[in-house]
Amino acid sequence: MRGAGVGRQRVKTAKRRTAQSTRWLERQLNDPYVRRAKAEGYRSRAAFKLVELDERFGLLKGVKRVVDLGIAPGGWSQVVRRQAPQAAIVGIDLLPVDPIDGVTIFEMDFMDDAAPGKLMEALGGAPDLVMSDMAANTVGHPQTDALRTMALVETALAFAIDVLRPGGTFVSKVFAGGADSALVAEMKRNFTTVKHAKPPSSRKGSVEWFVVAQGFKGRARTDDDAAS
Repeated sequence: MRGAGVGRQRVKTAKRRTAQSTRWLERQLNDPYVRRAKAEGYRSRAAFKLVELDERFGLLKGVKRVVDLGIAPGGWSQVVRRQAPQAAIVGIDLLPVDPIDGVTIFEMDFMDDAAPGKLMEALGGAPDLVMSDMAANTVGHPQTDALRTMALVETALAFAIDVLRPGGTFVSKVFAGGADSALVAEMKRNFTTVKHAKPPSSRKGSVEWFVVAQGFKGRARTDDDAAS
């Protein structure tokens, strides 16, 4: 990987900087994916997680409409724009996101009852891909954090099942251990293949994995159905 040969940089602990923040800054400065993201114009190193998942699963091949749940800061949508420049993309996040050319962005809670309708109206038809990098704010209690994030995954999956085109794909971040058995069973009922993956750019110490469900079995939908 480019930049891998650069000598390791150390950060001195400033008076107003905690030891934890110093370690984080040092890790960022020495992370080859952070350097590569800057060099290639991506907003975050997370972009390479989608790049690597696409290389393995062909997520972006031929996509025409894409929904990006938890879009901030926008790296995943940037990847879609580069790999599938003709695709329509809509994204949503509680956090503000700087504009991305060709992407419609909503600053709102995906759990809001009005969110799915706004996304589909803006997209103008059934998506080929629903991708979610959403994660709940952590509270420091591993079991609670896992449950909160899985609730988001369940909601994202329900949305995907409701709106995807037949043959479509759902990809979502999950915690270590992957999606729970009930959620996997629901995916297997609705998709041809369901697999878990940890892309190389996901830090070794991170608890995140991704679940990739491909070959949606849903009924044939018209664009009018999806936009209604």
